[in-house]
Amino acid sequence: MAILVTGGAGYIGSHTCVELLNAGKEVVVLDNFCNSKPEVVAKIEQVAGKRVVLYEADLLDCEAVTGMFRENKIEAVIHFAGLKAVGESVEIPLTYYHNNITGTVNLLEVMARFHCKKLVFSSSATVYGTNTDVPFRETHPLSATNPYGRTKLMLEEIMRDTYVSDNEWSFALLRYFNPIGAHKSGLLGEDPNGIPNNLLPYVAQVAAGKLPYLSVYGDDYDTKDGTGVRDYLHVVDLAVGHLNAFDYVLDNPGAEAFNLGTGRGYSVLEIVKSFEKASGVTIPCQIAPRRAGDIATCYADPHKAKKALGWEAKRGIDEMCEDSWRFTKRNHGLD
Repeated sequence: MAILVTGGAGYIGSHTCVELLNAGKEVVVLDNFCNSKPEVVAKIEQVAGKRVVLYEADLLDCEAVTGMFRENKIEAVIHFAGLKAVGESVEIPLTYYHNNITGTVNLLEVMARFHCKKLVFSSSATVYGTNTDVPFRETHPLSATNPYGRTKLMLEEIMRDTYVSDNEWSFALLRYFNPIGAHKSGLLGEDPNGIPNNLLPYVAQVAAGKLPYLSVYGDDYDTKDGTGVRDYLHVVDLAVGHLNAFDYVLDNPGAEAFNLGTGRGYSVLEIVKSFEKASGVTIPCQIAPRRAGDIATCYADPHKAKKALGWEAKRGIDEMCEDSWRFTKRNHGLD
């Protein structure tokens, strides 16, 4: 029996594939490579020393998804595939709703047809909206401030409704905070197409000389140094969380949400300082206006995941930055 990983060539998906392979699982990857690269699959196999079955396909193509289920005995699905840029989602909301929601509904319909009713879902801390009551707990009220976040919120509700209609389903809704870092090998990491949307790859590209400076959006928040505070966790810790969630859905019907985070926050400038220490490179910064929808402080209460999944983050911020810099040097030929 295999595990299907949609979006398996992406940043979090690729690291999760490695952890699954290392745990002796058979892995089938579906990816349309709209924000990932085919060579990542070869790197997954190089790191793990095992092969994956790859389908270059799109969840909007029901025929392709059906064929993949017909050709493989799939036990469960870990679902990463989706568009994920907040700013872009505001510019092209219909594209985000169609891709993220229709694609997932297609996946669920095919899963039901093949009696595969166990799914680990890549949700997001964006479902907490503009809550300021930190740390965020799974019981907090939910909302969203942009179309990307709304797709995650809607899909959580769709999965809850699906379970209510058929109690054989099991969903783990993983709300992650801010994944950073890279695999120790330096082969896998976050390598977005175009200008990075997330802090660490942006910092890394400045350190590598690919971008002139880091824009820091706001230095007047009510935080220790005025910059936004977020819960950064190592991508390998996050990948292990998906492995634990896979074990959970095998035996626990329902639709349960879990925060995956460290339970503490770091400011933008603390991240910059740690990256400067890891790289030995000074990161030029320019202060820019706050971005709409950003809040001062956001970090998780991860206790539910520890209790139910047996998971907790183990790697610290210095290790996250060191691993990111190792990947950046290798990826940009700076070794």
